[in-house]
Amino acid sequence: MEIVLAAAIGILTASGVWLVLRPRTFQVIIGLSLISYAVNLFIFAMGRLSVDREPVLLPHLPATLQYYDDPLPQALVLTAIVIGFAMTALFLVVMMALRGLTGSDHVDGGEEQKK
Repeated sequence: MEIVLAAAIGILTASGVWLVLRPRTFQVIIGLSLISYAVNLFIFAMGRLSVDREPVLLPHLPATLQYYDDPLPQALVLTAIVIGFAMTALFLVVMMALRGLTGSDHVDGGEEQKK
């Protein structure tokens, strides 16, 4: 399970970096989203991957992290998802406004040279 998660984080990060280096603004926005998803998975994995552990406190088990999942990374990821969604929406609005003002969607503001 850890190998699959590590591979998913690596693929998301590599794809995000590749898209961030592209010249079009929409590709940059999607790349930033992929990188944020990779970071969210990484933070979620820091809380340990566990199977058959209780998410809430039970009276017959001691209140240590040996028997429970850590709720802090889950709360951080949930908050990061909401913030990431809001930032993506803001980026898309700014991209559409920039496209309307300049007539181009290139990151550097210039058109590609056609050969």
